[in-house]
Amino acid sequence: MDINNIPTRDLINSPVCILSFEEQINQIIVWAKSCQSRIVCVANVHMLVEAAQNLNFATVLKKADLVTPDGMPLVLMLKLMGVDRAERVAGMDIFLSTCQRAAQAELSIFLLGSKPEILDKICRRLKQEFPTLIIAGVKSPPFIPIISNLDLETVQSINTSGAKIVFVALGCPKQELWMIQHREKIPAVMIGVGGVFPVYAGIMKPAPHLIQQMGFEWLFRLVQEPQRLWRRYATTIPVFLYLAFKQLLHKKKRWIEPE
Repeated sequence: MDINNIPTRDLINSPVCILSFEEQINQIIVWAKSCQSRIVCVANVHMLVEAAQNLNFATVLKKADLVTPDGMPLVLMLKLMGVDRAERVAGMDIFLSTCQRAAQAELSIFLLGSKPEILDKICRRLKQEFPTLIIAGVKSPPFIPIISNLDLETVQSINTSGAKIVFVALGCPKQELWMIQHREKIPAVMIGVGGVFPVYAGIMKPAPHLIQQMGFEWLFRLVQEPQRLWRRYATTIPVFLYLAFKQLLHKKKRWIEPE
């Protein structure tokens, strides 16, 4: 499927894919098999609000090859806009399914981001759950703005490894900006997975499935990391609700206005 043919809906002015979970994973694997340089952004409320408030970041999402609807608020909004088949395509699910499919297709992966000890835990678990998965390399960059010589070393490490899929966990919006800067420089599918690494490594607890389905995963995460997340949620959730309500109200008015 060509990128221009991937169906999307604008959510507060960002294009979010409306394909099913399996269709989106299939597309990632197709790109990886042909060594295409592609960008996958896993969008949640925070990311869409960041894009709504930052023109440069909004451009990143518009240029991305795939923007998946992570978080139930996005799925609910899609359904209210008439996309009945909308379903959640979350970072952890993408990570697990892509690793499984990559193992089957003998596609190697690269892990970029987080701390060395977390990467070690991830590698050990991956080898247990997906014994045939090829982990081409891992890298824990310093927690500083990307420096040219360090960045060049990272790109060379990825390209030398021959990885077809790169999981990028640098945090939003840094990981999305990093990926857009390196499109065409890295012949692999780059997927921004944010907080997936510490959860998969067992450092953070995943939200129970019922809580995820109810749309309260953000609250579960807030309880675990109140000092880091309270300000983000306090500044993004009200903005998202306002912009979402405004968009949905505008759409409703278009439905009822006579031609």
